[in-house]
Amino acid sequence: GHHLLYCTHFEPTWLTSPRLTAGALLFFIGLIINIHSDYLLRNLRKPGELVYRIPHGGMFEFVSGANFLGEILEWCGYAVAAWSLPAFAFAFFTICSIGPRACQHHRDYKTRFGDYPRSRRALIPFIL
Repeated sequence: GHHLLYCTHFEPTWLTSPRLTAGALLFFIGLIINIHSDYLLRNLRKPGELVYRIPHGGMFEFVSGANFLGEILEWCGYAVAAWSLPAFAFAFFTICSIGPRACQHHRDYKTRFGDYPRSRRALIPFIL
């Protein structure tokens, strides 16, 4: 925040730059994925239930960590839009902290559920 408010000078053309457009688009796609994934996770169990369930719907059809994917996309979009070292550092450290969590959740789901979808990846659809 401090860097953007006090240290960065954006040219007037920044508001119409493809970089801002791409970053904002990536950010809002990530935001939608994150909000929808959190909604699906919150509604997996009925109040008082203690059973674990496989999440389905949205990006959970492709990855185990759909909420993590959404958050990473948000911060990568912010980094592209801001185009500054602090923004890229924040995106990088978000990936470094959330990426391993997504992989661990994926391993846990596969261990816990014998019928866990085999095509589902941990964090990046079709890849990881």
